[in-house]
Amino acid sequence: MDGMLSQEEINALLNGMEDSEEETKQEELLTESEKDIIGEISNISMGTAATTLFSLVNNKVTITTPKVSYCQWNELEEYNNKPCIFVQIFYKEGLDGNNILLLKERDAKVITDLMMGGDGSNLDSEFSELHVSAISEAMNQMIGSSSTSLSSMLGKTIDINPPITNLVDFQDEIEIKNIADFLNETFIKVSFRMEIGDLVDSEIMQLYPMSFAKELYNNFIKAQEEPKKENVIESVDKDNVTESKLTNTNTNTNINNNDVMNSTNNNINSNNAISQEADINVRPAAFQAFDMASISQQKENIDLIMDVPLEVTVQLGRTQKSIREILEFAPGTILELNKLAGEPVDVLVNGKLVSKGEVVVIEENFGIRITDIIK
Repeated sequence: MDGMLSQEEINALLNGMEDSEEETKQEELLTESEKDIIGEISNISMGTAATTLFSLVNNKVTITTPKVSYCQWNELEEYNNKPCIFVQIFYKEGLDGNNILLLKERDAKVITDLMMGGDGSNLDSEFSELHVSAISEAMNQMIGSSSTSLSSMLGKTIDINPPITNLVDFQDEIEIKNIADFLNETFIKVSFRMEIGDLVDSEIMQLYPMSFAKELYNNFIKAQEEPKKENVIESVDKDNVTESKLTNTNTNTNINNNDVMNSTNNNINSNNAISQEADINVRPAAFQAFDMASISQQKENIDLIMDVPLEVTVQLGRTQKSIREILEFAPGTILELNKLAGEPVDVLVNGKLVSKGEVVVIEENFGIRITDIIK
């Protein structure tokens, strides 16, 4: 019948639509090269963040090499039936987009307890506003240092807004989908194994929308290509100078009439004109000879600095306390130092250790008898 499609034609159209959808889907996914670059960027960034976290919790922090994969929300089985910490990171300069850092509730409690002076074992309490505030500060400093590292890597300023931290019930799909639109689609999961002393051996994740991952990759490639372009330009300039010198010595050089050679010829003529206009007298620099023998015979005038005052400090010992413990100080509080009774004390000059000694009493004053000079 005229105007009607046969079943074969209908099937061909449907197959064409499926092929087109499949091609579009493949274009949206990352290549292996792009995944490797994203992993390297995340590895360097989280390495810097781990150093910052170490200074906050005063415990060894190890974050392993990341694994990059595609993921959908329902595939994160290890978070099922457990609340988790969402840290949303929004960029305000250098990059356009956002990503999410995902922590388990227990890991966040360990971090916050260590930050507040505990030993990381106080995990029974509810995850309160105090916990949210502490983990928000930790994430702010970690992501801030990570952005600084990212700036060096991409060759431009990267700045973030203060991260938004939320405790989210994993089973509440409505709440999760309201956090970020890209969680409703296929996204990039970059997972790390994180260890904090003997307290934490767990996994943290960075979740990237596909578009943001591609932007990271493009910025990284652009940053790597810029030095190459500078080298190419420098090489071309050197070639122009060399060709200019050859043209001055050989007036019979033939130049082809094409755009590239015309451009080179213009540069040669320009260089020749500058050379003819500026007749510069160049000669080797002349310096007065030094008589090293007479200098070595001069007496060192150390008397000039003999009256310079220096600060001498005697250090009995050291200790380390948390803010909570310091606030509990009262008259009569005893501080245990890191030195044994009878052990020599340190004598420092302007903060540098120069000798050791023992405490003595001279009439009504304390004194130090030097027992050893530090070489």
